Amino acid sequence: MTEAAEGAETPAEQSATDEGTKKAEQTHDPAYPQKFLEFMRTGWRDTELPVKPTEAAPNYAARRARLAEALPGETLVIPSGHEQVRANDTNYEFRPGSDFFYLTGEADPESVLLVHPGGEATLFVRPRSPRDTDEFFKDRLYGELWIGRRHTLGEKATELGVKTANLADLPEVLAGLAAKSTRVLRGFDHRVDASVLKWGTTTTRQTDDGPVTEPLDRDRELAWTLSEHKLVKDAWEIAQLQDAIDATVRGFEDVARIIPADRAVSERLIEGVFGLRARHDGNAVGYSSIVGSGAHATILHWIRNDGRTTPGELLLMDMGVENRNLYTADVTRTIPVSGTFTPLQKQIYDLVYASQQAGMDSIKPGVKFTDVHKTCMRVLAEGLADLGILPCSVDEAMSDDSVVYRRWTLHGFGHMLGLDVHDCANARPENYNKGELNEGYVLTVEPGLYFQPEDELVPAELRGIGIRIEDDVMVTAEGCVNLSGGLPRTSAEVESWLAAQREAGPRLPG
Repeated sequence: MTEAAEGAETPAEQSATDEGTKKAEQTHDPAYPQKFLEFMRTGWRDTELPVKPTEAAPNYAARRARLAEALPGETLVIPSGHEQVRANDTNYEFRPGSDFFYLTGEADPESVLLVHPGGEATLFVRPRSPRDTDEFFKDRLYGELWIGRRHTLGEKATELGVKTANLADLPEVLAGLAAKSTRVLRGFDHRVDASVLKWGTTTTRQTDDGPVTEPLDRDRELAWTLSEHKLVKDAWEIAQLQDAIDATVRGFEDVARIIPADRAVSERLIEGVFGLRARHDGNAVGYSSIVGSGAHATILHWIRNDGRTTPGELLLMDMGVENRNLYTADVTRTIPVSGTFTPLQKQIYDLVYASQQAGMDSIKPGVKFTDVHKTCMRVLAEGLADLGILPCSVDEAMSDDSVVYRRWTLHGFGHMLGLDVHDCANARPENYNKGELNEGYVLTVEPGLYFQPEDELVPAELRGIGIRIEDDVMVTAEGCVNLSGGLPRTSAEVESWLAAQREAGPRLPG
């Protein structure tokens, strides 16, 4: 398609532009006089972006082909998603749906990928603002003077290695699809969801007892197929994860350098220092940072971060950088604010470390996900028994009809990691948390113990102590590799590392 034809608007495009402009205009926008409007439409020089194919374009193409092969004869519709309102007329910064990005590398909102039978694909995107309408200077959502230069369809096709089409043409295309041979990744774009009917059919899957025929939601099969394709990371993905993890290591170092041993600082200072590293070296944080000082460390998803450190107490930090290709790290360290663990803090820390190490030692291809969990949990249960806390034998506590040890640990040993911090979430249980590990999986190992301040079943001296150690590991043919090994893990190493970081002093990313 030529640039001239691409810039011309169809009636559908003009309608969409007019509607978008109405939504983008706010009460505080000026009422432009006609002379100004006419003046703004003239005198603009056209430019071309110096785009080239992205490094990962072949990876995206191979993933689309594999997906089409897994669901032959089907048209697959995968949306990017919409911007979400933060407050009134301001939106959260947009992040594309991970499955969509996995197949395209495209980061713009409202885009939609169609994978056709045989593997050919079309990416529907909003092209750059034309100069023959007022969108480019009036529209706060899409206007280039408001949000910056967008790609032309040709530029986007060159960059991502996929055929592109105007987003305004998508409704007509969707209306022409055959329902019985179309699947949609739902929950990302209500307009796409409403355009294609949903229905059920049957499928046959193999079990230990033989083939079983059961109802199948066609769209759910698309979701779980994508998740299961993402379980094994290719070499490029491993490099992206290592990039995110390395930036995370630097972020933890930054934080350690500004935490004083002898006075309090706010949890939000720590959150902000790490966030600076994440924004500088990557795209952003991969999830809301957990910075829990003292008793806040016992709250598993403490993200308010409105407390302050206290010398003599512990500080739990669960943080990860999302890199510029949207792969994220997920690392937790628990440090003694004063610089050294008390004997009791060290005892609990070493117990959690032993649990994590046992879990990591058990990881290799063919090992069940649940067996890694049981390995980590038994070490914790035995430690709780040694502390005199467990109200029964270790074997009884570990039985499926008891698991009373989980009062002090609650969560599992870990989860898959990739484009999402909890990656591959739509995979079927038999291929994920009830299945076996395979070479190329990347997952976290993150046991923890949490003694709530109000828990009267533990000694007073334990109340308010929360400790978690979390690392990101890759399953190899022989076992696993700790990708986040750049950070210390043992109690002695943590103390030495913290002292070294404090001696080095604060630094700015650069």
